[in-house]
Amino acid sequence: MWQQTRLFISLIVSASVSSQSCLLLSQPLLLFLVLLGSSHCFNNSPQIDPLIYEEQLLWIGGGAGEVNTYRIPLLTFTTRGSLLAFSEARKMSSGDIGAKFIAMRKSTDKGATWSPITFIVDDGDLVDGLNLGSVVVDEETGAVILIYSLCFHRYHCKPSSTMMVQSLDDGFTWSAPRNLSVELGVKSFAPGPGFGIQKRYAPNVGRLVVCGHGSIAGDGVFCILSDDHGASWRYGAALKSIPYNQPKQDLDFNPDECQPVELEDGSIVIHVRNQNNYHCRCRIIVRSLDGGETLPVEELVFDKALIDPAVAAGALQKQGVMYFTNPSSTQHRINLTLRWSFSDGKSWEKQAAQIWAGPSGYSSMTSLKGDSPEDSNYIYVIYEKGHKDYWETISFVKIHLYGGK
Repeated sequence: MWQQTRLFISLIVSASVSSQSCLLLSQPLLLFLVLLGSSHCFNNSPQIDPLIYEEQLLWIGGGAGEVNTYRIPLLTFTTRGSLLAFSEARKMSSGDIGAKFIAMRKSTDKGATWSPITFIVDDGDLVDGLNLGSVVVDEETGAVILIYSLCFHRYHCKPSSTMMVQSLDDGFTWSAPRNLSVELGVKSFAPGPGFGIQKRYAPNVGRLVVCGHGSIAGDGVFCILSDDHGASWRYGAALKSIPYNQPKQDLDFNPDECQPVELEDGSIVIHVRNQNNYHCRCRIIVRSLDGGETLPVEELVFDKALIDPAVAAGALQKQGVMYFTNPSSTQHRINLTLRWSFSDGKSWEKQAAQIWAGPSGYSSMTSLKGDSPEDSNYIYVIYEKGHKDYWETISFVKIHLYGGK
């Protein structure tokens, strides 16, 4: 009898009984667990209750200087603990096609203050200029790598090029642009927008993975991979559209802008924009089990809990919790919302935190990876924000995950 009881208790403990499950246990069994030293039914971990701790406008459009509109925000921490924020500085209009800068601002105090705007790339007066882009930090070398495209739409220009710049000194200086098309070919490839990842878990520890989408010259989601810290790149996984390489109609399968996130089991989950609303007005989720080499259709789902107006969204895995930001609406780019999941995105908590009720567009997230209280308590979001139109400004938000407690 005692052996059976011990087995039963060990099964409960090994299953990490949640506090909710503990309510279903009898009082004698709860007392027995206390005597046994189990803490699973008495978890004092703080509950997620996001609080906007502070917010700052990093970029304001309207034609000041040589810039008409700032769009496509990216955000990352460096290995030295600095925050780097990037955006597309569109010179002549708010449109996707046209000449642009890549704008950057830096914070060395976790977002409290920011450097003046600097332009780290200038495409001159190209008719179909640069498009951001993904930033990936190599934690082994400290390099900050930024990947973007030129002539993506092939509007009065060809061929399309995938470009890379990098900083080896925490964002102070940047290399000259390097054309990766010598290695990757001239397929139109628009990275992200968002961040790329460096694999922390097997398989392929240390690999850099940047995912993006193609155009009509080869549409769908694609990932490029580097196993030598960005010295060389090759194509890996592909999730092609249906019909492939042909003009699309409403409700066609057309996976588009995307954000990869690595899980603790080493798989890569990619949150994908459902451009033509195939199956639902929601997110496409697909997973790679082999370090970004393939994206099997068996690992593809349509997440109806994540309603979406077809937009680039933010995703982040932090301390076993997955976070997601997007304009939570089926029709309009409004209501930027933070959601979270304790099951790697298989389900989402009903509770959510509204960041901005008004017009809002693209977003990206980051966090510190250390074990300090700052790392445990905060995430950082950058997003397109407006009162009349979502592209009016780009705003930075520091969010305390536990209500400031």
